[in-house]
Amino acid sequence: MTSLQIGLAIVGGLVLAAVVAYNAWITRQSVPRTVRERAAAGEGVEPVLAPLDAAPAERQEPVLDDGSSPVLDLPTPLDADEPEPIEPTLAPLPERRPGPALDALIDVIAPLALEHEVSGDAVLAALPATRRVGSKPFAVEGLNAHSGEWEGARPHQRYRALQAGVQLANRAGPLNDIEFSEFVVKTQAFADAVGASPDFPDMRAEVARARELDAFASGHDAQLGFTLRARRAAWSPGYVSQHASRLGFVAGTLPGRMVLPASQPGQPPVLVLSYDPQAAMADDPEQSALREITLSLEVTHVARDEQPFGRLRQAAQALAEAMDGMVTDDAGAPLPTEAMDHIGTDLESLYDALDERDLAAGSPQARRLFS
Repeated sequence: MTSLQIGLAIVGGLVLAAVVAYNAWITRQSVPRTVRERAAAGEGVEPVLAPLDAAPAERQEPVLDDGSSPVLDLPTPLDADEPEPIEPTLAPLPERRPGPALDALIDVIAPLALEHEVSGDAVLAALPATRRVGSKPFAVEGLNAHSGEWEGARPHQRYRALQAGVQLANRAGPLNDIEFSEFVVKTQAFADAVGASPDFPDMRAEVARARELDAFASGHDAQLGFTLRARRAAWSPGYVSQHASRLGFVAGTLPGRMVLPASQPGQPPVLVLSYDPQAAMADDPEQSALREITLSLEVTHVARDEQPFGRLRQAAQALAEAMDGMVTDDAGAPLPTEAMDHIGTDLESLYDALDERDLAAGSPQARRLFS
């Protein structure tokens, strides 16, 4: 073999080795990062979300109509899924009493006069099969003869007055003439069954009130979402879960969903982290590749004292840094600090407007209205 042939063979071998090495590198970059890889590399994410008992940081707020605002049209998460479950104890649990459901601020209320007290069992038996009027919730409450408080009817109780109500507005729109008429028919049938005399408010006045409330709600509804996108290597569901759990997130009730619980049990989660549910349900989730995840905040459902927007920013930035990602809006545009500050400022104005209307974010009334 001549020296030329030997040289060509050597060059060919080097080229082949380079191609193999390059293909191996590309393959490695396309494999999702897993929990095992994270453990082997010694990576960690320190919890950086502000503690709930800490003094509130300087508030920062949102832009809801600006092109830079990451407003998402998310589904309503009133499946308030999830503070961490409380372990049962051996001590007897007190009976849970249904609290008042009706509020003149957001409901049409019709008093039902009684000639004599009626039992809770009779009230429950007379309730209509469906508790909705069109797209609006319908409810009946009784004035407990013992406690003197309004409540949802309970067995073995006595009630000296009743009232029926229907919600004025929700995300489906305001109460209309047809729904009001359906409310009258349903309430009258219930009143006849329990021997009560209803006193209905004026339909035109209530429908006008519903439209005004709906107009306010439409101008003050806010759902925010930040998208985290992988810069290079994709993530596995387990890798995302490991990082998110270090920040206080726990598994939700649905695949591909984690939540940051509120400080008070029974309240909606402060934040929701979501990703492709198909990846979470795969036979081997560790081989599922995620290129993006979403952090969302249902603004009107979370109390201002929870500092939800500040914690949304902290969580997004901490996860982006730990997982080599970038924070963007839903269109994929990066979100600089200035844009987030602008969003925070507008959110404070929104909170103030809700407070002035007695519909504070996170209150039962706000959660019902914005649902």
